[in-house]
Amino acid sequence: MIEICEVGPRDGLQNEPKLVSTETKVELINKLIDSGIRIIEAVSFVNKKVVPQMADAEEVMRLVPKRDDVRYAGLVLSRSGLERALHTDVDFLHVVTTTSDSFNQRNAKRTVDQAVKELTKVIEEGAASKGVAGVLGTAFGCPFEGEVPLHKVLKVAESFLKAGCMEITLADTTGMANPLQVQNVVAAFHQEFGKDLTLGLHFHNTRGLGLANILAGYQAGVTRFDSSIGGLGGCPFAPKAVGNVCTEDMVNMFRGMNIDTGTDLECLVETARWLERSMEQTLDGMVMKAGIA
Repeated sequence: MIEICEVGPRDGLQNEPKLVSTETKVELINKLIDSGIRIIEAVSFVNKKVVPQMADAEEVMRLVPKRDDVRYAGLVLSRSGLERALHTDVDFLHVVTTTSDSFNQRNAKRTVDQAVKELTKVIEEGAASKGVAGVLGTAFGCPFEGEVPLHKVLKVAESFLKAGCMEITLADTTGMANPLQVQNVVAAFHQEFGKDLTLGLHFHNTRGLGLANILAGYQAGVTRFDSSIGGLGGCPFAPKAVGNVCTEDMVNMFRGMNIDTGTDLECLVETARWLERSMEQTLDGMVMKAGIA
């Protein structure tokens, strides 16, 4: 069975120029739950001046329904973000670094090694009371320096796992991955850490390869994928980073392959259309336009 980590409420909204109300965010999360989504990256504990869309993280977490069968995650980039997250009901911390020095220097003013040194302490502290997943950005390439050597990605993952991460997600920050590369990277992770590692994949559809990369990951043995309702999203720190893989399009693909996602496709499409009206813009999802075959 496929596990979906829905990132629309966080990654989907963080780069939008229109500020979305707390009430709309909570309504979106409720609609996603009604559609069968059970893992939701709901908020981000980042600098409110840098990412104003995420300024209400604490209030969102106060208002979302508390259910034993729903896991809420919050993005954490620093020690200060951890302190905020620990005062909420977030179940999992998604601790993020990129694996490219060029990207990290431009956006965080530090090298990858410096980031890992700080974040391993964040992971150790966070793991005492929360679940922790490590999210490794630019894992399939950097817009500034091109290829990121695989051994660097593996090294960061090893440090995060030793510090207490229970899961690793590999993120294609600006949509540079291709299906063969995805299969090779997944194979390397399975060889290095074993197939018991909970490995997730996070793709952006920048060059139209999002679903192809998800299928490649699935064929390589991955069953956890990030996606965003309506295909909404984009990284405010990455040039030309368009939306995430669209949740309902991915579910439609897997349904056509008779692979269970535990979700209601019709309900997801209705949610995507509602979100399109709420955002007052055309979203990237295809099934919401063409209809369910």
